[in-house]
Amino acid sequence: MTSMPHDAAPARRFGRADLQVHTAFGDGMEDARTIFERVEVLGELDVIAVTDHDDIRGALEAREVHAQAPYHFELVTGIEVTTQHGHLLALWVERPVRSFRSLEETVAAIHAQGGLAVVPHPFSLLTRSIGRRTLERVLAIGDPTTHPDGIEVANPTSAGWDTGIRAVEMNRARWGLAETGGSDAHFTEAVGAAYTLFPGRTSDDVRQAILARTSAGRKGAGIPLRQIGAGRLALQQVRGLSVTPKKVLWPPLGRFVQRVSDRVRAHR
Repeated sequence: MTSMPHDAAPARRFGRADLQVHTAFGDGMEDARTIFERVEVLGELDVIAVTDHDDIRGALEAREVHAQAPYHFELVTGIEVTTQHGHLLALWVERPVRSFRSLEETVAAIHAQGGLAVVPHPFSLLTRSIGRRTLERVLAIGDPTTHPDGIEVANPTSAGWDTGIRAVEMNRARWGLAETGGSDAHFTEAVGAAYTLFPGRTSDDVRQAILARTSAGRKGAGIPLRQIGAGRLALQQVRGLSVTPKKVLWPPLGRFVQRVSDRVRAHR
């Protein structure tokens, strides 16, 4: 069962890590610098992971930006990979992870890089999500190289009859994966809306917490949609339609949708 340790010394601090953040390199609305400046000012997060869809370059670009300023939080490079069975977070990776392979092949590729694989927004009805049957099939194989490391039990964008508390109950009763949280933020205002609670403060600490199954997923304060605005929400949806076709499906379609997105942005 995943749980926070009860015998930790009172002086020990539990850190907060948002392990799913999207930038404008992908379908997010703000660039890495804008996101980092807000995170720094708020001072609520110790670690964030940049996980743009099916592309490591956004995270590598973010790492260069992060190195240019004395930020008080650490950065994890990652990807939200589209598998044949749904999305999968690849964390602590620095090289591309090929899309549209089976879940077990994708997990194995992440582990081969020394990364960790986390199932995001499990069973969600709103996005490409890994289902219970697929997850249980892979876990039943018993091969640690294809075994996901964690499951995201706190994500403010997910919805479905067995997400949230049901995912926690099922994980603790049957799967024993590390529990994490991530905002799935595509707007700076949403960063930190869900997070991973872990012993320590650094990216190494949160990595070890996931491996030791001592992390926990938590939801923060909700972000009113009016704070983001209908126009920005609509534009993000247009951008989102351009990302997967542009990168992993049919490039001409992706380029067309991207041009539409650019024109909408230019006339805001």
